[in-house]
Amino acid sequence: MRLSSIPQLYRNMNRGTEIFTVLSRYGLADWIHQLNLDFAKGILKAKDGELLSKYSREARIRMAISDLGPTFIKLGQILSTRPDIVGVELADELKKLQADVPADTFEAVKKTLETELCQPIESIFARFDVAPIASASIGQVHLAELLNGKTVVVKVQHAAIEKKVNEDLDILAGFASLAERLPEFAPYRPATTVAEFQRALRRELDYGREERNMLQFAAQYSDDKTVLIPAVYSEYCTSRVLTMEYVEGVKLSQREALEEMEVDFAEVARRGAELYVSMIFDHGFYHADPHPGNILVLPGDVIGLLDFGMVGRIDDRLREEMEDLLVGLTSGDADMLSSVIMRWGTLPKELDDNSLRREISDFIGDYAHRPLEKMNFGEVINDMFKIIRRYSIALPPQVAMLLKTMVMLDGTGRLLDPEFNLVQLLQKHRRRIMMKRFSPRRRLRKWTRFYREMERLAEVAPRRLSEMLEQVRTGRFDVHLDHRMLGPTVNRLVTGIVASSLFLGSALMLSMKVPPLMFHHPPRIEQSVDDSPESPTAPQPRLVEDNAYMGMRDISIMGMSGLIISFGISLRLLLAINKSGHLDRPE
Repeated sequence: MRLSSIPQLYRNMNRGTEIFTVLSRYGLADWIHQLNLDFAKGILKAKDGELLSKYSREARIRMAISDLGPTFIKLGQILSTRPDIVGVELADELKKLQADVPADTFEAVKKTLETELCQPIESIFARFDVAPIASASIGQVHLAELLNGKTVVVKVQHAAIEKKVNEDLDILAGFASLAERLPEFAPYRPATTVAEFQRALRRELDYGREERNMLQFAAQYSDDKTVLIPAVYSEYCTSRVLTMEYVEGVKLSQREALEEMEVDFAEVARRGAELYVSMIFDHGFYHADPHPGNILVLPGDVIGLLDFGMVGRIDDRLREEMEDLLVGLTSGDADMLSSVIMRWGTLPKELDDNSLRREISDFIGDYAHRPLEKMNFGEVINDMFKIIRRYSIALPPQVAMLLKTMVMLDGTGRLLDPEFNLVQLLQKHRRRIMMKRFSPRRRLRKWTRFYREMERLAEVAPRRLSEMLEQVRTGRFDVHLDHRMLGPTVNRLVTGIVASSLFLGSALMLSMKVPPLMFHHPPRIEQSVDDSPESPTAPQPRLVEDNAYMGMRDISIMGMSGLIISFGISLRLLLAINKSGHLDRPE
């Protein structure tokens, strides 16, 4: 246990105890399920009274997260975008998480609004609905009408939500520090995952960031009449309040209402996919949560986007890597796909490159001969995620988010039109994407960046070289070596030397019968008379050994103690070596 994790857990003892209780209940259910203990399966139940043992392990994890409240639900939703860490099955299960958070009272909402906007609510809104139309983990949404008659949507953060979130994040950081020591949690990279989650959730707590995202998207698609981004009223926006235009449309999740509008489902699916391809490959700034509840359809098959709290940004370098990935997938180039994955990810030190390339080659071979119209993009990416996780390759968060966004886009498109095929659409755009990659403008930008880096190197290199030569001349030139993993090796070497020295010293003390002794029984002295004529008549003393103690006397206590300790140290050393690896192979 790291000492730094103890204060984090102690500061929030009540909440930490509650979290530990929930995790213990669901963890015990998993243990009972794995051991198949029929007599114990009826003991543990969920909040609604259902038996936990009948659910899969992934479902129990989802239920535990749901019981832990809004912060953990948000964590589960973010983890659902990281199948490279948690696995495809668990990621799919975590998609079902929905935050069922009670709404704040109108008095609390009014207080937040007046505190944030620094004026009475009556001086801003002609009408403000008391009942919210939705309540999520971070805030709730109300319909209102401005004094100028415009109908707006107002997002207001829950009272004291920031304090609750920070408390849970503090506890999560403590648990992550402890979980780093447990082998069963190592594949999930607890500390890295929690740190990533902390950054993402704190960004979502800032409604000002969502406001800026909406303004950027609005400017990006101001001339596109097929896309609608709600207008933002910045004068009524703060870090805890977001006021935007109310858009009347039908969500993609409302199938019957779309049919009543006589929507062209195939056209909407194609147009939505084209929109996302443009966001990713043309602008490098995209809406990262394209599930059916966040996309509206307006008259004329116009697409409206909602909820800009989760967006993705990619630079030119990542965009080129993504283009290589798509080319590798659509053209069946296993070497290109392997190279992209290995360039993207953080590779484990024991990675078998040849084995990975062979597996990716088999993966490409499974899909290479399928007709494009029968290829499911989500299935392809999920299979690729399984390979990545099997080889413990850690993808950067922005890469995992981008791939998962495209999987969600494929699923949403198929929900609208069963014949929709994202792979086919990407194949059609492959040439345009590659031509754009080699466009003069992009080449010029790349060469400009390269020139700036070389110019900076040319400015710095002579001075650094001069400093190094001066250090050599004056005898101050030092070479610092970083001996990685040398500490445990030295510790084991020293422990082995101590154990062997203790064993030899103890053996010497045993052989020389160094006091204090145990089982020490001195021989008895008896008088004896020799009957021979030559012997004197006086009796002579004689030492008589007691055969009952001949095999167990004169044992050095210090020698025996040292011998036992040396055996204990040697056993501990052998167990440590056996746990971490083999004697003839580095850790």
